Amino acid sequence: MRAKLLKLSGPILVLGIAVGTVVLLKATAPEPQTDEAPPRPVTVYTHLAESSDAVLDVQTQGEVRARTMIDLTAQVSGRVISVSPEYVEGGRFSPDTVLLEIDDGDYRLAMREAEAAVAAAELSVEQALADADVARKQLRDVPNASSLSLKKPQIAEAKARREAALAALELAKLNLERTHVRLPFEGRVARTDVHIGEVITMGSTLAEVFSTDRVQVRLPLNNRQLAALGLPIGYAAEPGAAPTVDFTADVAGTSQHWTGQLTRIDAAVDPSTRLIYATAEVEDPYGIGRSDQGMPLAVGLFVEAQITGRSLEDTVKIPSKGLRPGNQLFVVDSSGMLDIRTAQVAHTTSEYAIISEGLRPGERLIVSALRNPISGMALSTIDERQFAVREH
Repeated sequence: MRAKLLKLSGPILVLGIAVGTVVLLKATAPEPQTDEAPPRPVTVYTHLAESSDAVLDVQTQGEVRARTMIDLTAQVSGRVISVSPEYVEGGRFSPDTVLLEIDDGDYRLAMREAEAAVAAAELSVEQALADADVARKQLRDVPNASSLSLKKPQIAEAKARREAALAALELAKLNLERTHVRLPFEGRVARTDVHIGEVITMGSTLAEVFSTDRVQVRLPLNNRQLAALGLPIGYAAEPGAAPTVDFTADVAGTSQHWTGQLTRIDAAVDPSTRLIYATAEVEDPYGIGRSDQGMPLAVGLFVEAQITGRSLEDTVKIPSKGLRPGNQLFVVDSSGMLDIRTAQVAHTTSEYAIISEGLRPGERLIVSALRNPISGMALSTIDERQFAVREH
């Protein structure tokens, strides 16, 4: 019995010693050290806000198109017997250039026939006048002689036939002239549709051509961009007062620049896009209107456009990277802490933003990325201009 009790009390004794050891270690353990050092400031790049007058620039884009582009059609029928060397895609022409020549044999014969008809009509008029003179002498003693007996209707008929013959002669001359196909403006050939030796009919399409005196670019504008321009819907520029438009495009691996004028704004909103379209023009795009590097503003080219808008006074212009979503600004206050504000933005572009309210001159705006921003967090600042100087 005693041996049995000793056997049972052994484990209990070991468990008691273990519990006592744990309690003793807890009672004699040193207190953990607490780190009461303040959080380290977050380093950010800042931009010093400055007051300035600003000109609002509107950035948009569009496709260059000719002011006049038409399908050149034949006004007479016949066989094409000659074409100009400029009757090729890209060929240039002036108002005196004959692009195509149609066989005019039939039209020369028609003109000779019309000339003969005019001569016959003239003879008929002279005959009618002579007959009337004879009748007037014969009836000079007859009171109240009728106009028919005095040959007056015959004179009127002869003169009418003469007028018809003269009109037929003018038409014959016109058709003969139309065998030499010209255009009343200077331009380029975009497409040719007939070849020498081909027989064409009146109304046949001969080519697609466009004028080169000026080109147009249709520029879409939203409400914010229209407000930046300060121009009404339906605007038409007065001579010498049109806003300037700078066009840019990458052509042949080089950035090209052209200058034009904003001539008008549509009088209606596009129902499908809800945008308003403005039209800008460049004079003589293949001549004096070319870029500084001699590149013409070619029809069909897609260009970026920057329109000079209205002016604002006493605003703050900041880099676009300093404007956060929701028009928020991260500003470093006088204590070096983060101040999160909501600003009133007058205008934005891809490069800058114009702040009308919410930022004062002399304040430091954060322009670098800031993770988990919390108002009042400590900041360490680096002026972005000093950083740029060190980089160079």
